[in-house]
Amino acid sequence: MTTVLDLKPLINLTSEDFYQLCQLNPELPLELSENGELIIMSPVGGESGNQEANLIADVIFWNRQTQLGLVFSSSTVFDLPNGGNRSPDVAWIAKEKWDSLTPRQKQKFPPICPDFVIELRSPSDRLQPLQEKMVEYLGAGLRLGWLINPQDNTVEIYRPQQPTEISCLPVSLSGEEVLPGFTLLLE
Repeated sequence: MTTVLDLKPLINLTSEDFYQLCQLNPELPLELSENGELIIMSPVGGESGNQEANLIADVIFWNRQTQLGLVFSSSTVFDLPNGGNRSPDVAWIAKEKWDSLTPRQKQKFPPICPDFVIELRSPSDRLQPLQEKMVEYLGAGLRLGWLINPQDNTVEIYRPQQPTEISCLPVSLSGEEVLPGFTLLLE
């Protein structure tokens, strides 16, 4: 279960304000939508946590072989160019894009949109907010995104300037030109 607080009528959190809020409350997994909504994420159960860890491992194994970029866990908050501060379940950024950041930017919430993200819907997640989050990533510069929905046995594939593609599980997903040679079999 996610809790959303609409702070806009009272306060407009800047990226720095949000960073400070997170530093003062490290036990709370927080996100900030591009619309200024403060989102308190609930922890996931064992099955979802294991699925997420396996997805991260799959991307890490591919990335270790190719050395094309960096992989990030769901604990990483990205300060997106469109104003949101989001934490995808799995994120990947091309090396040259990451290297364009300063050391200070890399230490805080990186002011960058991942090239690739995976969001895994857990049983407590509502689908629409996750779909809105994927659209938010696209608006910030995402090149490829997968919203895996085990509850409905589907995966939604997000690409810039293209309609969302929905596939039924089981399916083999391609990293396309974003993650060349990467394939993920979802059952």
